[in-house]
Amino acid sequence: MKNLKNLLIVAVVASIFSCSSDDDNRTIDPGTGGGVITDNELKGEITEDATLLASVDYTLSSSLTVKEGATLTIEPGTVIKAKSGRTDVFLAVERGAKLIAKGTSTEPIIFTSDAASPKAGDWGGLVIAGKARSNKGVDVQSEVAGLLYGGTDDADNSGELSYVIAEYTGAKINGEQEFNGISFFGVGNGTVVNNIVVNNGNDDGVEFFGGTVNVTNVYCANIADDMFDWTEGYSGTLNNAFGVRNDGFDAASEDPRGIEGDSNSSDPTAAPISTPSLKNVTILNLNPDVALKAGAEIRRGTVATISNILFAAYGTASFGNRIDTNDDKGNGTVTITNAVAQGNVGTDKVGGDINGSVTEITDGITVTADNTISTKAGVGADLSVFAWANQSFVVIK
Repeated sequence: MKNLKNLLIVAVVASIFSCSSDDDNRTIDPGTGGGVITDNELKGEITEDATLLASVDYTLSSSLTVKEGATLTIEPGTVIKAKSGRTDVFLAVERGAKLIAKGTSTEPIIFTSDAASPKAGDWGGLVIAGKARSNKGVDVQSEVAGLLYGGTDDADNSGELSYVIAEYTGAKINGEQEFNGISFFGVGNGTVVNNIVVNNGNDDGVEFFGGTVNVTNVYCANIADDMFDWTEGYSGTLNNAFGVRNDGFDAASEDPRGIEGDSNSSDPTAAPISTPSLKNVTILNLNPDVALKAGAEIRRGTVATISNILFAAYGTASFGNRIDTNDDKGNGTVTITNAVAQGNVGTDKVGGDINGSVTEITDGITVTADNTISTKAGVGADLSVFAWANQSFVVIK
């Protein structure tokens, strides 16, 4: 890394404004035509196009919001360390703004904790808002970060996330509000999202609140609540999704799941109904001390399609239910094809229709003595595509 004093500072103007304390936030204004932010500390508002450099050691010390009309570009290889132990540390992208975080397999973009011994919940996470439809309305306020989202533009473009890692996320605001690793609020399918990883999250890994954004290659490891979650009329596609809870990761909500799919808890018939498609999915539990409540809980009006999914529990690890479509606020419906199960993954709890069947197998995943996991070709997610993220597994001893 180059020392800050050797970097050219290009048109960065900071002004202090009131927040939770006198110096918590500022306006970052790189100037007309965009600019490079070389100040190490990130907080406040970005009102014009700006770029973060891989050569700068950034600290996210409070909320950083990309305002409507502005684009924040992050260079490949950039590492942003979030100040730990606070609930107001997160990156937010307003409706009408863009985040271009386009890493590479050799130079991913990493959002992490600044703690010497980091843990799940050290900081908030990434929050992106868009103009795509939600069955909550067209001007809905996000449950975290206070962003407005929703609209009628399902092709809305909030930028690009590629080869991005977000870890130690999920700061808890109160009993009802927690950050996810990455939250997509009404994000449209003009947004590009591929090769993203969420590690050690204290709430959900990725969650979709309405919207139509498609995601290819998403990996969630050690998630306290749900690995993959949607609600409010989400209708995008998740392709190649691998979720795992390792032995020793014991942080858990009351009902951790692999997949939680809702549409609308107040009115399961509200339009648009959640109609997501999931392809090539693995839900894996390696922890004997924390059972997943369900491999997939599809409820509250959701009509989901899932093809090529592996539900797997190794050793004495387990699921409560494999697939659950029963809920007192509205059942769900799911159509499954090429679904297989390995280990003690429970039975199905039928409320709404479960169309299709699950085949029992014994070789979907294989564990070697050195904690290496291998997967059977063509069964569930392709684990090899996440080699760039240097994932490791902790297997029951």
